[in-house]
Amino acid sequence: MSTYDVRIQSIEEHEGRNPKTGKPRSTHRVRWVVAGKRRGESFQTKALAESFRSRLITAQREGIIFDEVSGLPEPMARERNSRTWYEHAVAFVDMKWARSAAKHRKSIAEALANVTAALLSTDRGAPTDEEIRRALYSWSFNKTRRDAGPPPDDIASTVRWLTDNTVKLTELSDAALVRKALDVLALRIDGKAAAATTVARKRGVFYGALRYAVELRLLTSHPMDHVQWIAPKSTDEVDRRSVVNPDQAIALLSAVHDRAPKLVAFFACMYYAALRPAEALHLRVDECELPESGWGTLRLTGSTQYVGQDWGDDSGSVREDRELKHRAKTATRPVPAPPILVRALRWHIAAHGHAPDGRLFVAQGYGRGSVSKETYARVWRAARKDALTPAQQRTPLGKVPYQLRHAAVSLWLNAGVPATQVAEWAGHSVHVLLKVYAKCIEGQDEAARRRIEEALGEVGDQGDAAGVAA
Repeated sequence: MSTYDVRIQSIEEHEGRNPKTGKPRSTHRVRWVVAGKRRGESFQTKALAESFRSRLITAQREGIIFDEVSGLPEPMARERNSRTWYEHAVAFVDMKWARSAAKHRKSIAEALANVTAALLSTDRGAPTDEEIRRALYSWSFNKTRRDAGPPPDDIASTVRWLTDNTVKLTELSDAALVRKALDVLALRIDGKAAAATTVARKRGVFYGALRYAVELRLLTSHPMDHVQWIAPKSTDEVDRRSVVNPDQAIALLSAVHDRAPKLVAFFACMYYAALRPAEALHLRVDECELPESGWGTLRLTGSTQYVGQDWGDDSGSVREDRELKHRAKTATRPVPAPPILVRALRWHIAAHGHAPDGRLFVAQGYGRGSVSKETYARVWRAARKDALTPAQQRTPLGKVPYQLRHAAVSLWLNAGVPATQVAEWAGHSVHVLLKVYAKCIEGQDEAARRRIEEALGEVGDQGDAAGVAA
């Protein structure tokens, strides 16, 4: 509740004695009335009391509303009741936790752990930056571990220090402090510039945390809206040098077969059907229509993400099954499987079977869960070394498995499949599709020139007679 009904009274002086020394001591008490309720606050010196009283009078004259609970002008009440940055960051994590995927939870914790290093109120007795990040990432900003009990002994002292030594949230109205925090987010741990996408992701988390403070009325406006800070430019387009052609894809898959036959169909799903790695790991045998000849269909129902322990809803698992990216939990996405992929999947099922729950790509010994990211990345690095020349290995060509998906989408676009259809199969919006893959659509310049020549040719004969040479 708030009110403008305020009456400020004079300062009262009270004589007394210091309880410790017994010496005479005077205190000065400011008296005022808010909405009929008497208020008072005592100070050791008259100067401090007069300063406080003058702030109340100034607020009253400027028409600032008073908070009935604290009896103070709202800005003063907000400042006095302000939580610390550490308290607010923990509250933000808790607010986001239930509705966030495990990977997003980790991303929030990482960003907040980084930015907190710039929001310390003092460096006296401060732990090292590494100790601060470890305590925040491993416990403070992980709700599952925090709910399980007190911090482990090796980080307990760091957590206690952070609890008492981060800035008040209201101090983030200082543009210089916000700029300092943003500059920290733009750097890697080694002090070098972070990738533009990383900076954008972490800045988004920091922005969201401060927006939550505005939502709770702990801040009157968003501090970052008043800071002219330019983020590094982000290049969203796929580098066409990274896109493998069909012959190179076959060579890479053959190299995979020589080292890990069970993963050939896994990588084939990424190249021939543009599946994300997490979607391929989630693929089950009953989601595959694989006729003996011709095209088949993969009906995708979700993705399997590697998240690490205690980040997912199942604290005992390091993986989490989620819905398809940017889709509702019950949504599915049909993707055509060309004959070569149908044959690869039929061979995989005949040779290696599937897990009891129907998953096609699992770790050695069924029932142990999906193939780990470390496993398929290691196999891919070795296959790339076997299949590509030394000169090609020094380029971005097929450097990571995800680029097989880029190659698939690029192939579809270059084959003339309408962008709307490609976007539906790939699980993109058309806007994102054309933005990301614009530079990988080869042959457009040549086709455009031919169309222009054809258009000019229709009037060319008349144009010569009109004196073009003149």
